Amino acid sequence: MHLGQIAAQTPDKPAVIMAGSGRVVTYRELDEESNRLAQLLHAEGLRPGDHIAFMLENHPLFLAVAWAAQRSGLYYTAVSSRLQPDELAYIVANCEARAFVSSAALGGTAAAVAERTPGVRLRLMLDGTAPGFDSYEERVAAHPPVPLAEEREGSDMLYSSGTTGRPKGVKPPLPLVEMGTPGPLYRLISLLFQPDGDSVYLSPAPLYHAAPLRYCLNFHRFGATVVVMERFDAEQALALIERYGVTHSQWVPTMFIRMLKLPPEVRAGYDVSSLKHAVHAAAPCPVPVKERMIEWWGPVVQEYYAGTEGNCFVYAGAADWLAHKGTVGRPLLGEIHVCDERGAELPPGTPGTLYFGGGPTFEYHGDRAKTEAARDPWGHGWTTLGDVGYVDGDGFLYLTDRRSYMIISGGVNIYPQEAENLLAVHPAVADVAVLGVPDAEMGEAVKAVVQPADPGRAGPELAAELIAHCREHLAHYKCPRSVDFRDELPRHPTGKLYKRLLKDEYWKDHRAAPA
Repeated sequence: MHLGQIAAQTPDKPAVIMAGSGRVVTYRELDEESNRLAQLLHAEGLRPGDHIAFMLENHPLFLAVAWAAQRSGLYYTAVSSRLQPDELAYIVANCEARAFVSSAALGGTAAAVAERTPGVRLRLMLDGTAPGFDSYEERVAAHPPVPLAEEREGSDMLYSSGTTGRPKGVKPPLPLVEMGTPGPLYRLISLLFQPDGDSVYLSPAPLYHAAPLRYCLNFHRFGATVVVMERFDAEQALALIERYGVTHSQWVPTMFIRMLKLPPEVRAGYDVSSLKHAVHAAAPCPVPVKERMIEWWGPVVQEYYAGTEGNCFVYAGAADWLAHKGTVGRPLLGEIHVCDERGAELPPGTPGTLYFGGGPTFEYHGDRAKTEAARDPWGHGWTTLGDVGYVDGDGFLYLTDRRSYMIISGGVNIYPQEAENLLAVHPAVADVAVLGVPDAEMGEAVKAVVQPADPGRAGPELAAELIAHCREHLAHYKCPRSVDFRDELPRHPTGKLYKRLLKDEYWKDHRAAPA
């Protein structure tokens, strides 16, 4: 569980393999690099409880930077590489970072905020320099590759995506226990996925997100090899599973959909039999997609529901899911409370706002109002991620949608996820979002925004086909009344849809869009 011990035992074993370039970072190199940076941070006066931030693409040294902070007892914020200067400046200032690391590939954005973040005392840039930044390589090389005299476990402090206003920094209590002490996520991974030193973990998503970052670091604690994709490509992912004998991987449903839409002969051309655990999370998975993935990859497909806040962990193995199709599982951490607007707990099968009790605590850094908004107002001490769902008679949880995405049309509550899931697997659809748009009579109307698989088909005929397809399977009031076509939808590389951006477009000439 201690990076230094693993490096001593298997110094030449790959800790990180970059999928595109093939660059390998061994456990010796990872240990020494993170030690050197930890020594530099200590020399610059950073002590346990202080904060660093870094904005990097999926870089070979991304995880070394994270390990340096983790073994120094620091809070660290991995920042999205897609942010604009205003967004970056806000996060770096808000998290009170005293050090900031970026790369030449992102140098323009990083340099633009140097003067706007006066609290940052140390600025380092990989692969080159920019105004206001020192060379990472030169500064780090000047320090010894040995551990700090006293190593303590730190913690990430990651920010929400900011699709509904200013992003929120999720600040957990700092553990400050001896380096190598197992945390809750390590224990969950050990229990559910049984990794060891022979495991190979494929990470296809940007590392600055909570799940990729946390799982990569924890798989290192088992001595596993982590294969990092610089960017997701459906066929390349299959090739990597075969090439490296990947045993563990983590996905989002959009990635499944893109792999399933590859030609059958392409999918059949890769051997994925090494997979023992293919885990997905981050968004609801359409039932037909999950069925096809289990048919293709076998019962290795598993699922969990959780959040950056860490207040819950709900899990479903393949067998439980097949017996309760559509579920995200039962809680392994935190108990579920499904409540109406008055705080009454709802019976099985009735959707309501999901609250969790008995899980870890968290706060939104520097924002008491948002922290309180995530607590139940009835004094139970429960917390919510803002999702809506229900439990069945066996205690399995089903997600309905985000509370903020609910459409109110003619006084009827509509959750667009059902129509979205249905359209996502239609062969003519490459991508889709379903949302509420202004309607003079009904208040809101249901609209589908579609990226067609064949751009030449965009038009009234395809729109009518998709609406009819929805009406074959769903109550008509849940179905889109109209379809707009786009060349591309605003998605993050992880697959997360920035639905707020679409809503804002349709509501810009009307009253404020529903929250």
